[in-house]
Amino acid sequence: MDVRRVVEIWNPGAGCSGTGYLVADRIVLTALHNVLGATGRVEVRRLAPGAGADRWATAELLWPERAQDPEVDVALIRVADGAWTVPDGMDSVRWGRIDAAVVEERLGCLAVGFPRSEVRDGVRDTKEIRGHVESLTGLKSGGERITVYVDGVAAPSKPDGKSRWSGTSGAALFARGRLVGVVTTDRARDYEADQLTAVSVASLAARPGFAMAVKAAGGDLVLEDVSAAPDAGPPHSAYDVEVPRGIHNLPDLPSRIFVGRDEALAALGRALSEDSQTITQTLHGLGGVGKTTLALHYAHDHRDEYRLVWWIRADTPDLIDAGLAALAARLRGDRAPVLVTAQAATWAIGWLQSHPGWLLVFDNVERPQDIRPVTGQLRDAGRQLITSRCKGGWPGDPIPLSVLATEASLDLLARLTDGGDEEEVRALAEDLGHLPLALEQAGAFMAQTLMTAGEYREMLGQYPREATDAAPEGADPARTMARIWRITLDALHERDSRAVNLLRIAAWYAPAGIPRGLFVPLAENPVDLARLLALLANYNMITLDRSTLGVHRLVQTVARTVSENDPHRTEDLIKRARHQAAVWLCDACPDDPVDNVAGWPKWRELQPHAEALLAAWAPAEDTESTLFVLNQMALYLQGQGELYKAIDYFRRGVDTAERLLGRDHPGTLTAVNNLAGAYGLVGDVTREISMYEHVLEARTRVLGADHPDTLLSRNNLASAHESIGDVARAISMNEETLADRLRVLGADHPDTLVSRHNLAFAYKTSGDVTRALSLYEEVLADRLRVLGGDHLDSMLSRNNIAAVYVEVGDAARAITSYEEVLADQLRVLGPLHPNTLMARHNLAVAHAAAGDVDHALSLYEKVLVDQLRALGPDHPNTLATRHNMAQGYVKAGDAARAVVLLVQVLADQMRVLGEQHPEVLKTRNNLAHAYRATGDIDSAVSVYEQVLEDSVRSLSPDHPTTMVVRHNLAIVRRHQAVVRVRNWKPGKATD
Repeated sequence: MDVRRVVEIWNPGAGCSGTGYLVADRIVLTALHNVLGATGRVEVRRLAPGAGADRWATAELLWPERAQDPEVDVALIRVADGAWTVPDGMDSVRWGRIDAAVVEERLGCLAVGFPRSEVRDGVRDTKEIRGHVESLTGLKSGGERITVYVDGVAAPSKPDGKSRWSGTSGAALFARGRLVGVVTTDRARDYEADQLTAVSVASLAARPGFAMAVKAAGGDLVLEDVSAAPDAGPPHSAYDVEVPRGIHNLPDLPSRIFVGRDEALAALGRALSEDSQTITQTLHGLGGVGKTTLALHYAHDHRDEYRLVWWIRADTPDLIDAGLAALAARLRGDRAPVLVTAQAATWAIGWLQSHPGWLLVFDNVERPQDIRPVTGQLRDAGRQLITSRCKGGWPGDPIPLSVLATEASLDLLARLTDGGDEEEVRALAEDLGHLPLALEQAGAFMAQTLMTAGEYREMLGQYPREATDAAPEGADPARTMARIWRITLDALHERDSRAVNLLRIAAWYAPAGIPRGLFVPLAENPVDLARLLALLANYNMITLDRSTLGVHRLVQTVARTVSENDPHRTEDLIKRARHQAAVWLCDACPDDPVDNVAGWPKWRELQPHAEALLAAWAPAEDTESTLFVLNQMALYLQGQGELYKAIDYFRRGVDTAERLLGRDHPGTLTAVNNLAGAYGLVGDVTREISMYEHVLEARTRVLGADHPDTLLSRNNLASAHESIGDVARAISMNEETLADRLRVLGADHPDTLVSRHNLAFAYKTSGDVTRALSLYEEVLADRLRVLGGDHLDSMLSRNNIAAVYVEVGDAARAITSYEEVLADQLRVLGPLHPNTLMARHNLAVAHAAAGDVDHALSLYEKVLVDQLRALGPDHPNTLATRHNMAQGYVKAGDAARAVVLLVQVLADQMRVLGEQHPEVLKTRNNLAHAYRATGDIDSAVSVYEQVLEDSVRSLSPDHPTTMVVRHNLAIVRRHQAVVRVRNWKPGKATD
């Protein structure tokens, strides 16, 4: 029997379906009742794959001439469709007869039909009918009727009130490779056992019209006796070949160490279990994630459950055919004639269709369409397991395979090596992205070379190309991360070369949360971009969510590493991708990272990718694009309180600007100016002043004394002098800068207003609060007139005026002012803007100054919750709130609680700001005050002495903070002396 000759029949007039068999190129043998009632022509469709296999072709009745002939329920129909073709190399039809006199006790027979109850994905499916003919009851009516006892193998389900074999009428019945009858009826309707009735070919051959029609179509109706025992030669048909259970060709397991896959293995077992309806199950995932290993473990563990288990490499259609041909060679044995690959593959499919209960594993299928011609023919005879990097286009629900969990990764490395430093091993697993193949490769290499995890990490960082493309001794040299992914890159490049380029560019960002919008320039429109991302996701090279994508960190390492043997990783392509990654990141950066609060969410999204890009880019290779990213990132980080990270970026930006632009270029001087300001924020005022002086000198020389940037440098330098306590100099410089800005820029220029504001601040610092308040009020009036009431500078002036009210003891007026400015900031900036949060903090300070400590503490607690959420625990404003809350506890009489909080705040400030920062010195002073309030005078004296020494060294002997500490130390020392006198008792006189 050749299954490619099986056809499905549809009678649109009668609304019924059936089965047929091609006995010639255009002649179909079927049951007569399948074609009765047709108002026009019936339609047929081939089962075999190939061009036109799934299209319906029209056919007409050929024999009997009178459709109403009741004598026999058999018909021959002719395909009339001119486009009808048949596959090459089909087995010829061999006709047979059963001799009742010599028939064996049980003669095996089979047929293939289309029961209506068998539907897969909305399409009727074939069902094998395997049974036997008995010597006493098998032949009826003088040999015209054959009774087939179905043995229950692969029996279809039975619909309510209907025959389970409905739709198989017309199926050709074979015995020992000969066509012996045509199935016509099912006795199950009136008989519990499964029995089918067939019209014998021998009775048909006796009818001249039938024989003449077959011969006219090119057939040779010669009956062969099938009753006698078969000869000892090789079987002619695939249906005649029987093999013992247990045949397989499974490769050995690559490693006996198998961890972290119990759940996936159980899911696969459930999917392919006997009770499951799943016929074809797919495992998909990134190359190297362990799909092949999992499939091998399942196949070895369940081998005894199948008649046959066959492993097929399925990278290409040719390899699939070769795997099936190898199966045919194993089954046919040495005595069978040698077949070409295509013939052997077809023979193997025929055998699999007629011998259910097997498992085929198609390993590494590149595209679903490559395997469909095979899986479509084998949908109901056994189980099929597919592994693929591609996750779309498969039937059912594919099982995704992800990387190992952290503990499983550590377990795998521990079993492969002697363990080592746990932190280094954990870091290595993270570097390798918990990818099983990479972990196995690293573990085996470490074991063979006695290398530690730390040494392997260093090698991976310094020599990524060698590390990702080096197989350990004895391992398959083709199974390395770089070579496995090369196959996927080839497939992607063939589909759309932009997909590979996108992957190269994404390799320079952080592994997760990459905004899709970065890649808009690569596509023609949003639909095109979505299609491009879907292509990469389908090959498991990226993961997608609604707005971002992720790339495995080791894929990134390979994608940005030059390899002479990989056309996707040439030096030129990788350099261009890196440059593009920097340019696109520049384009995505929001303006004004300090004050543009609306852009902060975008900055939070971009921050890890900017950091990853800059970390993977050697500073000596920085370009103007990375210089822009460095400066913008540093400004954002500075505004968020990450001061030391900002300084690192500012410093690198200065080096890059000097190399690219020159030391005196305005861009370089701006970079130095920004770095100086960051040093001032961490308390390194000496370095801040030195750098400001350098910038001022260079700007004066290059730009001129009246250039706005030069005037800005003079303003910044004045502020720096004020911060170290040189208030007189600061006032003098501010007055000079203000005079020049008035002359150059005019009275209403925002920079001129800044100078007047800063001069007022210097007056306040010097203690001249009356003069400061008067100037503040004048500046506010002008800012309201020029900038408007909702401008940030206008609200800053109102805030500082309220602070003066607190200082002069008018807390009630300060509270009113803070409440008014807070209302406007809530309206203009929103509740989580740093300025709004600081206004709430200042309001709490005013309530504390008014003596309403409980209310102040309540306000501190509420604003602290929002600061932690919006700014984070290390932001300077968050630390300031915690510090002032502790001061509130002292005023409330809970000094012990204040000491605990101040110790915590001090530790965080020293970590974030540095040990000598002015705010740290203030906190240490207040900690000493809290100790004094608890009665621990000795601790208070000790802390005051240490902070005084540091204040003199870091600030100056005359700095306001230094003078406050010196004053407090003097008071507490007097108190200490008094306590000692009171506690002194005269000693007893001695001789």
